[in-house]
Amino acid sequence: MFEFENALDEYMSHLRIERGASPRTAEAYRRDLEGYLAFLDGQGIGSFEAVTREVVVAYEGSLAEEGLAATTVRRRISAVRGYHKFLVREGLAAGNPAEAVDAPRAAERLPDVLSIEEVGRMLDTYIDERPSGLRDRALLEVLYGCGLRASEICGLNLDNLYLDDGFLRVFGKGAKERIVPIAGAAERALRTYLADGRPSLARGASRGDGASEGAVFLNQRGGRLGRQSVFNLVRKAGASIGRYNLHPHTLRHSFATHMLKGGADLRVLQEILGHADMSTLQVYTHLDRTHLHEEYAHAHPRDKM
Repeated sequence: MFEFENALDEYMSHLRIERGASPRTAEAYRRDLEGYLAFLDGQGIGSFEAVTREVVVAYEGSLAEEGLAATTVRRRISAVRGYHKFLVREGLAAGNPAEAVDAPRAAERLPDVLSIEEVGRMLDTYIDERPSGLRDRALLEVLYGCGLRASEICGLNLDNLYLDDGFLRVFGKGAKERIVPIAGAAERALRTYLADGRPSLARGASRGDGASEGAVFLNQRGGRLGRQSVFNLVRKAGASIGRYNLHPHTLRHSFATHMLKGGADLRVLQEILGHADMSTLQVYTHLDRTHLHEEYAHAHPRDKM
């Protein structure tokens, strides 16, 4: 093992001096690689040339058997890959056996969502009869009720509204047009804002501070409401129920998740959200285990016996 350990010391110097790694980072690499070298020793491997791809794969398997998280396994395999790359560079080994080893993918981070109860509390308590308050309530309802992006709701124009027919014409990424249904609380809030809130805000444009240009959602000067204002509003609304730093996209994720829980077809949801690729929607299918168990108990014939 002297050959390995001596090379490890050289690699640590390389990380600190040539790569500029901090002492803490270098120490983390050392701990990971000492575990790797201990594995090689346990396998009776005492030379660089005896390390094959299969050996590295076996090491990766041993990490998985320890129950380590995928992110930890990825980090350790990355350290091993860098170590062998250094050995090749220094002429101490002919090839890098870890180069073609695929580390496990980290679990995809599920999008943050509000519960149905949280959405209800946030929207039902957001009561402000001033023009700006009616606008804010309508904006929140439409964001959640239609699953729109912040940029899409800012770009919404009056001639995009077909409320009597129950839909909006939305322009998403790449100016792609799609039809989005609107009904219920979102439609009612939007109609109230258009009748009792927007006219007052539009009058601000006559002062020359801005022009509405047919925008649905206006700022206090009568101009089109900007994305930053939408972010600030959503953040404020989230704070009212203890969900700080809430993002408009969280309402979109919540819309998608709640639609699926309610039985919506995945392809219909694809059309509403404007996703070109069906695989993009897989992240929304993380129905909670309680819901799945209830559906199973309700539907499976053997569970009723």
